Amino acid sequence: MKVLAINAGSSSLKFQMYEMPEEKELISGLFERIGIKDSCYSIKVNGQKIKKEVVLSNHEDAVKYLIEELLNNNIVSSLDEIEAIGHRVVHGGDKYAETVVITDEVLKDIESFYPLAPLHNPANVLGIKAFQKSVPNAVVVGVFDTAFHQTMEEKDFLYGVPYEWYTDYKVRKYGFHGTSHKFLTNRMKEILNKEDYKIITCHLGNGGSISAIRNGKCVDTSMGFTPNAGILMGTRSGDIDFTIIPYVMEQTGKSLDEVINDLNKKSGFLGVCGISSDSRDVEDGMNQNDPRCILTHKMFVKSVVNYIANYYVALGEVDAICFSAGIGENSVVVRKDILESLSALGIEVDEDLNNVRGKEAVITSASSKVPCYVIPTDEEVMIARDAYNLAK
Repeated sequence: MKVLAINAGSSSLKFQMYEMPEEKELISGLFERIGIKDSCYSIKVNGQKIKKEVVLSNHEDAVKYLIEELLNNNIVSSLDEIEAIGHRVVHGGDKYAETVVITDEVLKDIESFYPLAPLHNPANVLGIKAFQKSVPNAVVVGVFDTAFHQTMEEKDFLYGVPYEWYTDYKVRKYGFHGTSHKFLTNRMKEILNKEDYKIITCHLGNGGSISAIRNGKCVDTSMGFTPNAGILMGTRSGDIDFTIIPYVMEQTGKSLDEVINDLNKKSGFLGVCGISSDSRDVEDGMNQNDPRCILTHKMFVKSVVNYIANYYVALGEVDAICFSAGIGENSVVVRKDILESLSALGIEVDEDLNNVRGKEAVITSASSKVPCYVIPTDEEVMIARDAYNLAK
């Protein structure tokens, strides 16, 4: 069965097509600057990368070119060969705890969650509708970023605010990166080879989140009502005292929207180091003894360590900790400093084993009380798996 995995952003559309259940990647690509000047797309097929500059006025244009590439590269001879399309949907509220086939009712629900994810859900809907129009016979599936975390208990997802904020306005912790955390959980279950297990999954990228998992179910996670909560990130502040917001508004004359924009797009690594939101640039600055880059690194490590330690206590004990995503998979120094900071838990990093990038590996010594792993995540294949299983 040929299955498309789609991740639509407000001005982008990322895709991969698989032959399932073999999980063989047939083609992948990214459409960029949709609705913006200088739009283009790139594809990878048969080991070759191709980039083309085209006019992409909307998501339907992107889907049109995507279909042309599928046909021209003989990935499919007919659109009827595409039996399922899995769409990443950022927010499913507290209604969707698993992947579902997208019906008119589900689409209305996704639209009703716009206030919870104003930048992401509208873009996800644009992608869904564009494919429904162009590939009408495929089973369309919604894979929600928030779904995996819906197993949290009230004591873990509620805030200490008036209870009516939750019942009337849905104010609660939702968590994100759920597709990645689910992939990591499934892989760690295979590695540990047991049904009863407790793990901590660390998705560390430009956006980052950490989850506590017991027997395949999320107990707690670091992101909250929005993806801005939790650890320090590329441009996001992570956890702060909320009273900072009115104080900064008063001191600077900035509006609420301007301060929120600062917390989302000008904080985190970028805000502290003042150079870049990219962890690689921060590491370069550290190597040049830039004091603010060194400070950024220390703050990031501390924020991750705090959550891991918290979740270790919450779980009682931990069978494994895994690191994934751009920083987690590739930054040797970040992993080293995190694990050395967790030595009180009996964790011992092996510097030779830890000298790995982008590959699955154990990175702790044989005597480490908790084994720690690098596990490359694959959200697209997770989307394809869910779409395939429902389409069957």
